[in-house]
Amino acid sequence: MSDTGRQSLTDKAGSAMKPDSQKSYTEQLGDAAKGTYDSIASTVQPESEKSMGQQASDTISGNSNENQESLTSKAKNAMGMGGNRNQ
Repeated sequence: MSDTGRQSLTDKAGSAMKPDSQKSYTEQLGDAAKGTYDSIASTVQPESEKSMGQQASDTISGNSNENQESLTSKAKNAMGMGGNRNQ
């Protein structure tokens, strides 16, 4: 498996920087789907097959799947941009 189809750090940051309240329902669904796919791909893909950029992106975004809040989520919450997508 390669990094094909995985979200880049730039894509993740761009999505995270726009508050959910300013996103359309379609954008929110797309972000959720991409995030879920990326998390699954991160878990399935061996570290030895990941590029250095993807390894860094997984570390920053918290895709270690250890039920810990990601750095991106922590930053959004600190800026008051996080929140429940169902609101």
